[in-house]
Formats: sequence, structure tokens, C-alpha cells
Amino acid sequence: MTHRSGHLTSADRNTPGVVRAMSDGVAAGRLELRQLRFFVTVAEELHFGRAATREHIAPSALTTQLQRLERTLGVLLVDRTGRQISLTAAGARFLIEARQILEHVDRAAMVALGAALTPPTLRIGVLDEGYDAIRPVLRTIRATHPDLEIHQVTAGVPEQCRLLADGRLDVGVGRVTGATPALASELFRLDPLGVLVRADHPLAGRSAVPVACLRDETLLLADDDRAPEFNEFVADICRAAGFFPAMFPGSVQNVRAAADLVLQGTCVACVPGSVAAAGADLVWLPLEPAVPHYPWSLLWRAQNPSRHAVALVATARRLCDENGWRSVGLAS
Repeated sequence: MTHRSGHLTSADRNTPGVVRAMSDGVAAGRLELRQLRFFVTVAEELHFGRAATREHIAPSALTTQLQRLERTLGVLLVDRTGRQISLTAAGARFLIEARQILEHVDRAAMVALGAALTPPTLRIGVLDEGYDAIRPVLRTIRATHPDLEIHQVTAGVPEQCRLLADGRLDVGVGRVTGATPALASELFRLDPLGVLVRADHPLAGRSAVPVACLRDETLLLADDDRAPEFNEFVADICRAAGFFPAMFPGSVQNVRAAADLVLQGTCVACVPGSVAAAGADLVWLPLEPAVPHYPWSLLWRAQNPSRHAVALVATARRLCDENGWRSVGLAS
């Protein structure tokens, strides 16, 4: 039998995804776990610089390790020909197996240490108003990590910060103002702000509502204990227009309850565009002119975040880049 070396030829490099047979499992025996972890991180970030930062190594060292893995396998895993890197077809297939290998190794380590064999979990804090903003990220992370148990905790940003600090939460979602150094944060979505009205409301026929029109409305905001940062955001917009809104004398805990009050005709509600699926009897209208977009950010522990929290942040970052969520003209 002729043995072929683990090096990719120039012809191989011009054929993305080319695979060559490994003799007697020799190449498989040279696989290193750290190389698998580096590859998974590159696959999640699709950016060598960000992946290197996550792994706390130099980008050149990360590139070298990935090239060694490709030579060991005799296959190109990453297509570097365009402006942005992407996985080859072989890389996409290998990613599934690499993740399973790493998860099995983690489980084996837990068993060796005598830990209970429990499924991996991710605890994420989010208010009802922010769920639609994060929903595409959660769907993607469930699809890419089918064994992961995701537990959603209803909590506003102040409570999320406390739960993150004491380890009872892995990721938070909301508008972040002045987070402590113990927490890392990243903006992942800009959401147009609008007003929810009944379909027969005088404003319902407009394509957009001037902020000044809210002067004559009773405005329902979030419970101040749950989302003070959202209420402050809306109040600042109204103050900039020269008035402070007349507030509805009560509070609700979720968007469905807010919609019910709007349907009763007792108030209108300011909500972000990501929750604009109001139903046949309600209309969501954007505010104008040039109203700042509501910033949704992710929060996580700056030191020793869970591996799945880091994966969720990477997923949000990738979807943000693909969908233009931080571009004001495209955010929705």
C-alpha cells in the first residue's frame, strides 16, 4: 500500500474540500484536542482575530494549528479565498463531529472527577419585551447544540446583573448602561422604537407617528422595577421633544398584558419593533423623526464564562453581521 503524506499539495489547495484517505488511522491518531477546539472556535466566529482572542493565543499561532489539523486530515476545512472566511463542505461536516468529540471529552472529564452526568445547560435572562430580539439567536444555538438545555429566566437588567455576578445566570439580554467591570457586554441589535395603538385609533392611519403626538396620549411603559433602562430611554426621547408623557397609572409584567390594555382603549404603549406582531386589532407604528433605535446587548461574566455562553455570543455576533442588526436602516 502506498502511504501518502499528511501535507496538502498545491493542487489540493486549489480544490476546496478535497479529501484523501488516511492509512491505518495514522492521521486520526495525530489529532489534538486543542486543534479541534481551535477549529470549532474559528467555525463559530468565522474570523481568525476574534477566534484567537477567545482562545487567548496569537492569530498566527491559531492559523498554524488549523493548518496542522488540515494537513493531518488531508482536507481543507476553511475556505480563505474570499474577503471573509467560510467553512468548506468538508469543514461543515467535520464541525458536527468535532463538537461531539469535545462534548464527549467534557463528559468523560466530569465522570472522572465524580461529577454527576448531567446535560449541558445555558441560563439566559430576558424580559418579555426582549424575547423577539434574541429569538433568532436562540433558535440557531438550539439547532447547532441539540443537547444543550436552555433555561429562560424572566428578569430585568438590574436583576440579570445580580444573577450573573453570583453565577445563577450565564447570559443576560437588555439595554446595558454602566455595567460593572465584572461583566462583559456587546451590542448585537438596534431596534426601531414605535407605538402600539388600537386599529381604530386616530394615529393608526399614519405610516409613522411624530414623537410630539404622544403629548396627548396616556402612555404605558414597562414596570419600572423590571425595565428601568427602557423607561428611561422612552422618557429621554419625550423630553427631547419638549414634554413628559402622561403615564398610565398602573403596570403590567408582559407584552400580552400591555396589548390587552391598549385594546381596551385606556392607553398606548411604546415597544420596540421586534415585538411589533400585534395582531389584527392592533397597529405598531414607528416613531419619527430620527428617533434613536433601542439597543439590545448581551451580558455575560467577563471572567470564566461558560463555554455555551461564549458560543451564544459568537452566534449572536454572526447573525448580527449576516442580517445587519446593528445597521439602523436594516434593523427590524
